[in-house]
Order: sequence, then C-alpha cells, then structure tokens
Amino acid sequence: MPGTLTIEELRDEVFSGRVDTVLLAVVDMQGRLQGKRLSARYFLDEVSAHAAEGCNYLLAVDVDMNTVEGYAMSSWERGYGDFVMRPDLGTLRRVPWHEGTAMVMADLAWEDGSDVVASPRQILRRQLARLAERGLRAYVGTELEFCVYNTSYEDAWRGAYRNLEPANLYNVDYSLLGTSRVEPLLRRIRRGMEGAGMYVESAKGECNLGQHEIAFRYDEALVTCDNHAIYKNGAKEIAAQEGRSITFMAKPNQREGNSCHIHISLRSDDGEPVLAGPGAHGLSALGEHFIAGQLAALRELTLFYAPNINSYKRYVPGSFAPTAVKWGVDNRTCALRLVGHGHSLRLENRVPGGDVNPYLAVAALVAAGLDGIDRELPLEEAYTGNAYTSGAETVPHTLRDALALWEGSRLARAAFGEEVTGHYANNARVELAAFDAAVTDWEMFRGFERM
Repeated sequence: MPGTLTIEELRDEVFSGRVDTVLLAVVDMQGRLQGKRLSARYFLDEVSAHAAEGCNYLLAVDVDMNTVEGYAMSSWERGYGDFVMRPDLGTLRRVPWHEGTAMVMADLAWEDGSDVVASPRQILRRQLARLAERGLRAYVGTELEFCVYNTSYEDAWRGAYRNLEPANLYNVDYSLLGTSRVEPLLRRIRRGMEGAGMYVESAKGECNLGQHEIAFRYDEALVTCDNHAIYKNGAKEIAAQEGRSITFMAKPNQREGNSCHIHISLRSDDGEPVLAGPGAHGLSALGEHFIAGQLAALRELTLFYAPNINSYKRYVPGSFAPTAVKWGVDNRTCALRLVGHGHSLRLENRVPGGDVNPYLAVAALVAAGLDGIDRELPLEEAYTGNAYTSGAETVPHTLRDALALWEGSRLARAAFGEEVTGHYANNARVELAAFDAAVTDWEMFRGFERM
C-alpha cells in the first residue's frame, strides 16, 4: 500500500532528509498508542536491528497513568523495571500529519526474550497462532464511530466537558448536506490515513450530533487492529491540529453511543472462505459452529468487548446497540449479525463500542469461535424480528457483571491463561474502585440541596 515503508525505503528517506523522526509505538491495555519518538538515524543504527526499552508500568496503570496495585507483572515490589520494545518492521509507515515522521509498531518482550503475555498485541497473536495450527486465517474489519466537536480538547477539559459544541446540530445519518459541514476535517483524516498505508473505503454521518464514521477495507486481523489503533490516535491528533476534538467514548451523552462493529471471516491458507457453505443462510458446518461459539461465550467474554464503566451505558433497547444475545441474518437488533454472501460472508459483532481495544476484542472473537468449532456446538435458528423484545439473555448490564462472568469463565482461562485473565480482571477492579469512590455530577444535582 502507498504510505508503507520497507527498512531500505526508510533509510533512503532518512538520508535524503525527508524523515527525521520514527515513532516506536506499543498498545496499552486501553488500546492507546504509547512509546517513544526516536531520532530516525538512531532507529536505523540501533533500534531496528535490536530493540528499545520502556517501563513495564505501561501495562499496569489506569487511564490517568496512575500506578495501581494488584498486577503480578509490574509493581513497586518488583521495582518497575523495563520491558523490551521489539519493532515489527512489517508495520513501518509514514505519518503524514506530522512533518518528517514515520512510525513502527512494536511487540513487547522481557529481557530474556520471552513474550509479555498480557500485552494486547501478544494476546491476539496467540489466538491467531491457534487458528494457524488449523490452517485458518482471520480477516477483520472494524467500524469506528466518533463525535466531532468544534471545541478544542483543552477548552473541553477546562469547561468540565459541559457545553461542547457538536459539529452538526441535527441527525446527519447518511446526509450528504449535513456531512459536508465536517468534510474538510474528515477529508484530511481520510487522506492522512491513506498516506499512512491504509485503504479507506468511505465516510458517512451517523445519528448523534456531530457523529461520523470512516470505514476501512478489511484485512488480516493483526493488520486491521494495528490500523485501528493508529487511525484512532491519528484522528484525534488531526482534530487537535484543527482546534477541534473527537471522542470515541461508547456513550458520550444521552443520545446514540459510538459503536465499533467488528466484522470477522475465516479463510483457509489458500484463501478459500470457510464460513460459507451449502447450509442454511449460506453457512458451512464450520461456520455454524463458529457462530454458536460466539453466542455461547459472548456474555463471559464481554469484558474484552466492553472494557469500561461507560461501555455499558450504550446498551439501550431501540438504540441500534444490542441488548439480546441473539444472531440474525442482516438483523441489526441482534448482538451478532450475519452479512454478505459466499466469499464476502462474515459475522458482525455489534457489542463493542468506540472505546474497545481491538486486539482484545478480536482475540475474544477467535477464542469463542474456536471453542464452538472444537466442541461442534449446534447453532440455534436465526432470530427474525425485534431482538430487543425477544426475552433472550442479555449483554451484561454493567462492568461489575461482566467482571463476575469473566472471572467464572472456563473458556477465558483455557484460551488466554491465568496470567491474562487475572491481569484484565484487575484492570476492571481498578476502574470499578475509582468509579465507586467518585462523587458525580448526577449526585451533586440530585442531592446538594434536596437531600
């Protein structure tokens, strides 16, 4: 893809003076890019062939970067040492929205060369390796929604996120007129991502005020997740350069939330689709088992689909965010939606919001599907009609509910291991403790005078 770089092309760019900085990026528990800005010459001379180091607290802090208790891999008792950032040179790319800058993703390892198993990128790699053992590959597309405000990030912070000015004042879902108001920003984001090696498909308005979506072509699972993380970070940076702000919060206000529908399909090593077949709705037997595995595991793996307190406020009946653990054919009221035909047949998981860590969510999708395939789980009939009124089991209502299901999950422990399940359970407990200790605006308005 245009915008991607080989190490030889980067060397030419550096020696010609067109690139002077290389971003070495890792993904943290929250799905954010963390890392270092390196001199391009130093990256070529030292880091590209070896590695760099970073404090291992990057996978043991909360959203505010506070050190917190309860993590086995990183603590005051262990001295908060370093782990190794190993550049994945296959991810080298330009960063057009920063002058003279390139970027590379990195995998995390310990000093002895062993993987940091709780790293999101490594969690996904292990699930993809399990697929590869069966001669299968996962192809994924993510659909991130976001809200644009004509308020800078700094002014939004100083104003306590009140009185934000949305970029659109009415519902612009599919509206060409309404989206034209924001097109200069959206075009700059699209062009920037194309310049960073991504295949942009389209942009459209959504229902919430100032809400939009930019869609990218599907790719192999790890590539898509890398692109997702880079795009999300880059879109915020570009908006900030324009004096605006973007939020991917799952539920930024009382209107429709920001979703991140994830589409997944499986292919054999020779590129043949394996979910498609002669069965009902164009499914193969393997495809039926794959979807059955998703249904069986959805509630207990929701922690990887909805990782934050705010994530669960999106699940409102009639809001296009799912509540019922059901699957249907092109049915947007279900948590799982089957779309496409033949080679394009794929499953859409509608549970994740814009705050999702894509590596963890896709790892959960693969783990659930493999469990369904290995146990040959039978698939229930596709749901027709309004799944909101189906009376089916529902997506967990709160992070606390999701944590309890995660900690009791046989599948989570078997697929991800005790270290990973414990690590992300602790992350949820940290968030719950912080929220439980907070005095909210809701409490102040409700109780300051009248209680």
